[in-house]
Formats: sequence, C-alpha cells, structure tokens
Amino acid sequence: MRDQQIRYHMPLITEPVLNKETSHQASLSYRDAGVDIDAGNELVERIKPAVRKTMRPEVMTGLGGFGALFRMDLAKWREPLLVSGTDGVGTKLMLARLLQRHDTIGIDLVAMCVNDILTSGAEPLFFLDYYATGKLRLAEAQSVIGGIAEGCLQAGCALIGGETAEMPGMYAEGDYDLAGFAVGAVERSELLDGTRIEAGHRILGLASSGPHSNGYSLIRKVIEQSDVDLSNTIAGTDGAVVQLGEALLAPTRIYVKPVLKLLAGGQIDGLAHITGGGLTENIVRVIPEDLGIDINTSAWARPDVFNWLQENGGIEEEEMLRTFNCGIGMAVLARADDIPELASQCGELGIESFDIGEVTQVTESARVRYIS
Repeated sequence: MRDQQIRYHMPLITEPVLNKETSHQASLSYRDAGVDIDAGNELVERIKPAVRKTMRPEVMTGLGGFGALFRMDLAKWREPLLVSGTDGVGTKLMLARLLQRHDTIGIDLVAMCVNDILTSGAEPLFFLDYYATGKLRLAEAQSVIGGIAEGCLQAGCALIGGETAEMPGMYAEGDYDLAGFAVGAVERSELLDGTRIEAGHRILGLASSGPHSNGYSLIRKVIEQSDVDLSNTIAGTDGAVVQLGEALLAPTRIYVKPVLKLLAGGQIDGLAHITGGGLTENIVRVIPEDLGIDINTSAWARPDVFNWLQENGGIEEEEMLRTFNCGIGMAVLARADDIPELASQCGELGIESFDIGEVTQVTESARVRYIS
C-alpha cells in the first residue's frame, strides 16, 4: 500500500473569510476544507503490518511509492495470460454501518474480485483497493483495510497498492465506499473458456457462506418492511446459532485456494461465480450458447437465512433464484464421471458440495430449467 495521496478537488468557497482585526482574507488550510492529511498518513502507518503479511516473493516494491512492481516468475509461467477483474461491495456497506461491523466487509471486496477471475482458471497475483469517504475515521478505516488484507491472505494474493480518498461534501456523515481490482494469471493451455463443455456435463455446486455480496438492496428492504430485530437468532450455514445480523453480514467465501487445488487435476471444464443474477443467469454465461442447464433445487438444503428472506419479504421463488445465490456460491462444471472424485476432494478441502444439475442441449427458448 503506497503512501496515501488524498486526491480530490477543493470545495468551491464563494465568500471570503475575513479576519475582523485586519480585514484581510484569513489563511485557509486543507484541514479547514475538511481534509486531514495527517490522519491519512497515520492510517498508512497503522495498516502497514497487515499489508506486509500479504506480500508474495514477486512483489518488488515496498510501501510508499507511486506505483507497485510485480515480477512474473517465468520459471513458473510458460505462456501466461493475465486476467483482471474489478468490483465493489454494493449496499452491503450500509448493513455494515448499521451493525457497526467493519472488519469483514474488506473480505467481501477481495472475494468479489478474486472469485470472478478464478472462473478463468486464474491464480490471483495481486490486489489494489480504493477507499473513499467524506471524513476519515482512523479506527474504522483501519478495520476495513484490515479485512481487505485478510481477504488477500485467504486468496494468496498480495495487497500491492491502494488509495484512500477523503472527499468532504461528496459523502454523507459516516458514509464510505469501496472498490477493488485484482490481477491474476493462467497458462494459455489451461484457460477455462467454456469450449470443452458439452451436453451431459454435470454441475457441482459449492456451498456459499450466506448471501455473499449480492441482493442487499432487497435484503435491506426486507429488514425495513419486517421491522426485525437483527439480534434475533437463526441457524448459520454451519448449523450453529447466530444472530440474524451476523448471518446477513457473513463475509463472502473465497474459493481460490481449494479450487486451484481442484483445477490441478485437469477435470474441471468450467467455473461460474454465482453473483448478481443468481443461479439463473451466471452458469449459462460460461457454457456455449446452444446449451442450457437443468438445476435440481432439492439437491441441497437452502440455508435458513434465505428462507427467512423469502418468508419475510414475500419473495417469489423465481425472484429468489435470480437475485441470491441461495446457498451455492460457485458452480463447477465437469464430466459426469469426474463429479464423484471432485466432490470427495471438496470434502477433504473443507467445502460442502452438491451435484445440482446437468448441462443440456437447448430444445426450447428457456436455457435454464428448475426441477425439484
């Protein structure tokens, strides 16, 4: 993470501030305009230990430069393709602020980016973040960026740089926003582009940790409409009793390390990250256009948090499947003969998996059919 350079425009001041004794315009500072450079520098010092833990041998620069350098290890990569992705966390940030929990939202940020590039078969190499706020709150910002560093550790990528922007007048009191950028690499010969997928391939669903980072505008609407106490308890995805707020804020699962191990066997022909659009729209993005999918919704038990959302929001089943991951955060596409072994490996790697459906030849207009 380079030394913070807080960049934005000064707010327009239409009336001069006069010193009554001298009748001259008073001297203004950046702090008078709402920007505290010293606080920004202090934040950089606070986050350095967490950032250092994410470093990889290929990182060539320390903290404080204008740009970060990363050297590809050509002994490891023969014909690498770079894969990049960018994303945010959306309105889940508002739930984090409501619950005053900022230590896991950074994990969500990393997960949304690295899980995306993983679907090409890519290993995430490095990550950059952008944190913007109206007034920098040091403890809160440190907690957020600490979560980003934790997400990078889980993904095995270096937190190589970032930007903290303090922009008074742009954000309301207490608001902040996040964006992330990930770069990874995959050997050209190992690229997952969907071309090997055929009718008859099976779909192995990997369990999610909750809603992940999608559908939170609807989630907040359900919370508002039901006037629920978020300290009420509910069964978590692991069966343990947790508070409803905790279940809704659970950080997005990062699939990188276990899936890279699965990919090493050469049995996987496609991966789909189940994000916005749910199971309905994401799996068909990675298969040829003349193919469709049949999904068996009884193949897995939907976590209670999704049942709570559906019941308290009066959400139709079609809308649930199109908005939320409903318990499946990543879909693995492989030949039917390879599914049992992949499922066994998932168990050894600590991820619950389910054979949830099949790739089919499209015989009608709908590419996705749900079977229960």
